[in-house]
Amino acid sequence: MQNLNRKLGTFALTMTGVGSIIGSGWLFGAWKAAKVAGPAAIFAWILGMGAILLIGLTYAELGAMFPLSGGAVRYAQYSHGSLTGFMAGWANWIAIVSVIPIEAEASIQYMSSWPWHWAHTLYTGTALTTPGLLCAAVLVLVYFFINYWTLELFARVNTLITVFKLAIPALTAIGLLVAGFHPGNFSHYGGFVPNGWASVLTAIATSGVIFAFNGFQSPVNLAGEAKKPNKTVPRAVLGSIFIAGVIYVLLQVAFIGSVKPDMAAHGWGGIKLNSPFADLAMAWGLNWLAVVLFADAFVSPSGTGTTYTATTSRMIVGMTENGWFPKVFGAVHPFYKIPRRAMLLNLAVEYVFLLLFHGWDQLSSVISVATIISYLTSPVAVVSLRKTGAHLHRPLKLKGLRWIAPMAFVAASLILHWAKWPLNGEVIFVMLIGLPIFLYYQGKDGWSGFGRHLKAGAWLVAYMFYMMLMAWLGSSEFGGINVIPYGWDMVVVALSSLVFYYWGIHSGFTTEHVERVEAEFHQSTQATQILA
Repeated sequence: MQNLNRKLGTFALTMTGVGSIIGSGWLFGAWKAAKVAGPAAIFAWILGMGAILLIGLTYAELGAMFPLSGGAVRYAQYSHGSLTGFMAGWANWIAIVSVIPIEAEASIQYMSSWPWHWAHTLYTGTALTTPGLLCAAVLVLVYFFINYWTLELFARVNTLITVFKLAIPALTAIGLLVAGFHPGNFSHYGGFVPNGWASVLTAIATSGVIFAFNGFQSPVNLAGEAKKPNKTVPRAVLGSIFIAGVIYVLLQVAFIGSVKPDMAAHGWGGIKLNSPFADLAMAWGLNWLAVVLFADAFVSPSGTGTTYTATTSRMIVGMTENGWFPKVFGAVHPFYKIPRRAMLLNLAVEYVFLLLFHGWDQLSSVISVATIISYLTSPVAVVSLRKTGAHLHRPLKLKGLRWIAPMAFVAASLILHWAKWPLNGEVIFVMLIGLPIFLYYQGKDGWSGFGRHLKAGAWLVAYMFYMMLMAWLGSSEFGGINVIPYGWDMVVVALSSLVFYYWGIHSGFTTEHVERVEAEFHQSTQATQILA
């Protein structure tokens, strides 16, 4: 059992969620989405928020049922055993830990627009320079040390940062709407949907929309340190998604309306801005807002980076307890109650990502697709556990789950398809690369009973290969070879994903983890009755 302090209430957890969600996504997402979809990018944010709300609801029930730190990497292990558990945990961890260096890179990219010559040497227009990467490495280290001694320091710093992060995007939207809003921008430069509705769907997957909402898992991953997790976790998950969604839509409207004619002379796809909102503010003479934005370019990404540094270390704890990482990384400091060794492992991985990817654009699309893959097991796990873990204590039992869960799975599958071939295929392949690590640790534990775990996880392996095939055969609008034409490819993906969804539900079994949790709850209930 974990030995972590339960000190985080609803407000602190919600601020953790909002702090994770509102990071570099709001600084760049509206610009990138507009480049892909034009004014119709507004719908990309609305549809993206709807999909994430559905997925978030499944996480909320699971988070309340298993209030353990790093919970998001455990659920599939509990419902379907080792193979599914490892693949889900691997995808989840890769998707989250890679965000930390991107947040640092985002800060430095905004910094490159400062009105000093040395700042211009940090970014080439497409990638960070060596000095820029060194500055980003220092920021990652700052995130690390904020979390190194105490969770309470993290909570205080994060809450303070998040309040600031909420105010600045709102101020930015209002400032641009007042100073230079042009309703005609929504019909000029190719019309409201200049690149077709397929571009709106692709924007959800690859233009920072899904990436921007990713932090809703943070309250779930900190459930082991939450007061009354049955109430605080679901409230924090849904509250943070809704608050961030409203802000993102307002920012997209403000961005579309405040673009100057010379910026969009070559269409929405031709808009080139290093520091999108700051550049717009300066173009309209709002120098005070530009200064605030340059400051927030450190605060917003740093808040997310700090939060993810905390939550990813708890993910490592969860994966070590699942048996997929060396036990040494699961140790919690006896005094500070912080998993320091897990933090050190993540720090090393974060620096690898810094070396491989030198700009926000380079990695945001990859992370978005990896994030969607990591979401896929939650709707299956939560429904399966209602059968295989019927006696588990459920502080939150979601009404309408029989409809919400399949809708969430279909939504995630469609977004994965919309990400376009070959990107979706490449990221799926990266997720499958983790299998040798799984086989190594499975071999150490012995192969006895592995057949059951293999059978329970076959649906997920088959699903990944199938989605690669569908992406390749699908319409040219989504990068495929057009064997299945546009529109029909989405119908096929939606219907066939339901086959994998129900296959996954019926593949679950009562794992030893569920049996242990049920036994512990029964013992706890008996002890309470005796004391009463």
